[in-house]
Amino acid sequence: MEVFAYLIPYGLEWLNLIVRWLHVITGIAWIGASFYFVWLDNSIRPPAPGSELAKKGVAGQLWAVHGGGFYNPQKYLVAPAELPKELHWFKWEAYSTWLSGFALLTIAYYFNAQAMMIDKAVADLSSGQAIGIGIATLVIGWTVYDLLCRSKLAQYELWFGVTVFALIVGAAYVLTHLLSGRAAYIHVGAMIGTIMVANVLMLIIPGQRKMVEAMAAGKQPDPKHGLKAKQRSVHNNYFTLPVLFIMISNHYAMTYRNDHAWLVLALIMAAGVFIRHFFNLRHKGRVEWRYPAIGVALLVAVAVAIAPKAPVAAVPAVDPAAQFKSVHAIIAQRCATCHSAQPTQAGFATAPAGMMLDNETEIRQHAAQIYKQAIELKAMPIGNLTNMTEAERSELGAWLQQTMQGAK
Repeated sequence: MEVFAYLIPYGLEWLNLIVRWLHVITGIAWIGASFYFVWLDNSIRPPAPGSELAKKGVAGQLWAVHGGGFYNPQKYLVAPAELPKELHWFKWEAYSTWLSGFALLTIAYYFNAQAMMIDKAVADLSSGQAIGIGIATLVIGWTVYDLLCRSKLAQYELWFGVTVFALIVGAAYVLTHLLSGRAAYIHVGAMIGTIMVANVLMLIIPGQRKMVEAMAAGKQPDPKHGLKAKQRSVHNNYFTLPVLFIMISNHYAMTYRNDHAWLVLALIMAAGVFIRHFFNLRHKGRVEWRYPAIGVALLVAVAVAIAPKAPVAAVPAVDPAAQFKSVHAIIAQRCATCHSAQPTQAGFATAPAGMMLDNETEIRQHAAQIYKQAIELKAMPIGNLTNMTEAERSELGAWLQQTMQGAK
């Protein structure tokens, strides 16, 4: 039974690895296709009036060269005169990305909610409550966004964009006051990802099917379906950079462990939107450097605002051996339950990030990393699962400073 209990978290770790790999692969396929078609839509140029292409209903075309061949994609204003025998659809990339992402969310967060989602310093929740909040975020986020899209506000692109951005920032604010910073960020990303895939599933693909069905029946397709699909596709394009940042944010505790983590996320997402807007305009032939400049300025402002303060000089130890004995006891009780060759903390089969703190040599080797995560950011223990006290952090921090100064 002990071996079986040990193999469960080990098996989950392998499942995490495989599903994460799949999620990255499908995400690349989806975002790559999205970026390509937005570029294509913005880069095509209308044919000459009265030309054969114009008579066929072609709204725009371009020539491109890639991989040793020439390509000539064309876009029809509504639809071609005849339905092609073979028509390629772009949908499984989106569905596979969301399904693998939700599976990863379940494996990494929901199966170990106590460690990954709950920070008792933020809110004392049960695992069920934390998971319920996470799933509710996905459902409510899509519902409110879709209602906004169907309202008259959607006719005003700028104000619609500002409103949706405010919705996302509001969700980030609420989540950072209920869940651990890391879980809050990932659920904001999951909410945006759910909106994106729901756009494909609920609007884009059904609209395209209606156009194809109309052609198959010998009818003229209603252009409104294409316009609605285009609207949601453009929204998805602006969501991509914020989502990509959130996907990697769990590696950067300096962002999600900040006292104003929701604001940090809001500014970084805004930077992504401005930078993406620059590229969208550039594809149309407009080069507006003010947009990437604003994006970079926001990132620099965040970096300066959340920069760590210089540590207070440590008081020299009277008895180094006795001090380390006390520090070692803190690390063994609060850190090494996960960071050891054989973790005893439920849900961990191997030491996170491969960092093991079983002996003095390993502790001294990782002194700078321990200081940053446990003292400066207070990101570890994760969710303060092992209940490290402020007095223990202070004692550990003083010893770590001495160790780092002695290594210089």
